[in-house]
Amino acid sequence: MIPLMVLPSGLWRLAVALGFSMGMLNDAGELAVVRGWPAVYIAAISLLSEAVALTAFGLVQPLGEEVPRWLPFFGGRAVRPKVVIVAATVGSVALMLIWTVGFWNVWTGGRPGPMASPFWAAVFTICYAPLNLWGPALLTLTWAYRRRTGPNDPAPTKRSQTRCVAPADHGHEPSTLPKGT
Repeated sequence: MIPLMVLPSGLWRLAVALGFSMGMLNDAGELAVVRGWPAVYIAAISLLSEAVALTAFGLVQPLGEEVPRWLPFFGGRAVRPKVVIVAATVGSVALMLIWTVGFWNVWTGGRPGPMASPFWAAVFTICYAPLNLWGPALLTLTWAYRRRTGPNDPAPTKRSQTRCVAPADHGHEPSTLPKGT
């Protein structure tokens, strides 16, 4: 859900970066159009935000337990749960502070700029409001990850395999079963 919470604001910013005013007015009261390096910056921020939001999958997928093998230098190594828990907790608290302060400023008159109409102000609010849920959702996922991996677990390792040999008189082939079965 986290990438979907970030997507509306990213799409709004990409529209601005592509030259659509999205109802923003400049200082002269005309529809504002962003061009050049500011447009590139806005597009890059949009893509970066979505990429960061996608890292939440690491808290619910095996990606959070082992670095993907295709990454140079670190590929295939186990991830220490404590590092993930601390990073995700700090990130979620930072997101809550950023969006709480950001939306407090918007609602107390510090808008990103004048809007052409109440409709465009509503579109902006609808696109950015889900960002308020990003921090709490990340904190919830972090808690679930902590419960799944354990607070004091060392780095996860490949499950050890033991050979289980059936009695010779039954004529069974030895099989490999996970330890403890």
